[in-house]
Amino acid sequence: MLRFLVGRLAGAAVVLALVAVLVFALTRLASGDPMALLLGDQATAADIAQARVQYGLDKPLLTQFTLWLGELAHGNLGQSIFLQRPVAQALLERAEPTLFLALFAVGIAALIGIPCGMAAAIWRGSAADQAVSSVAMLGASVPSFWLGLILIQLFAVHLGWFPASGYGDPGMGLGARLYHLALPATVLGLLNSALIIRFTRASMLDILGEDYVRTARAKGLPERVVMVKHVLRNALVPIITVIGLTVALMIGGTVVTETVFNLPGVGNLVVRAVLRRDYPVIQGTLLVIAAIYVFINLLIDLLYTLVDPRIRLEAQ
Repeated sequence: MLRFLVGRLAGAAVVLALVAVLVFALTRLASGDPMALLLGDQATAADIAQARVQYGLDKPLLTQFTLWLGELAHGNLGQSIFLQRPVAQALLERAEPTLFLALFAVGIAALIGIPCGMAAAIWRGSAADQAVSSVAMLGASVPSFWLGLILIQLFAVHLGWFPASGYGDPGMGLGARLYHLALPATVLGLLNSALIIRFTRASMLDILGEDYVRTARAKGLPERVVMVKHVLRNALVPIITVIGLTVALMIGGTVVTETVFNLPGVGNLVVRAVLRRDYPVIQGTLLVIAAIYVFINLLIDLLYTLVDPRIRLEAQ
């Protein structure tokens, strides 16, 4: 198991190193000067040049990259040019809405996706299977901003059941926060449940054809026991994979939904940083999101060893 963990951590370190190189290169290739945006239209060329020296943007790119890596080695993501505070602090201030939104949406997606995928697999080829598959395809095709606007119009403007935007006043409790996140979480949950439905259905169909399932039925076990204990349990590996990746995708991909619902989350922070060419915020945020992806993949690998004894034996 120790060798297994060391190998996964070494692979994660390589991935993060490549991400750091790509993120730094892409931010510098983007057009626009952050100093010109920071100082405004009235700034002279001398003012811009002086500001570039102050923020170290006058140095060669290789030197800037080396300095950034040195900061990362000390656990520092850098200093925001526009916010005038550490990137880590800015991320922590915006982390709560994005984290709650992602977890809330994953819960909705799993509650919809797993039962619907099971039903589609159990009644394969029936009208229920066709209906579930059609809904899954529709969910994968609908743009999140369009669905968000429809839900706002229906449930916030017309019915008045939920707030149309925002995250509520400071100091509100968890229940009030989740109430404000109900519509955006529903948007993400509905759209991402399509992938879970398809994976659950495909995984269970593979297991339903196994000999031990026919043996369990031949022994007279109730169908509910067969489905839960023998089929769903052995189909959990791909289902866990897709749910874990859905969490990572939501944390890194809430930009559009947070913009539509005006949520003060990480996605909103990234959009503003890109518009301002705030290099440290863009680099730090994307690197943190990549680290979350890597961590979730590592967690999924560890869950495999708990769910499937065969994988645990291979890891040993």
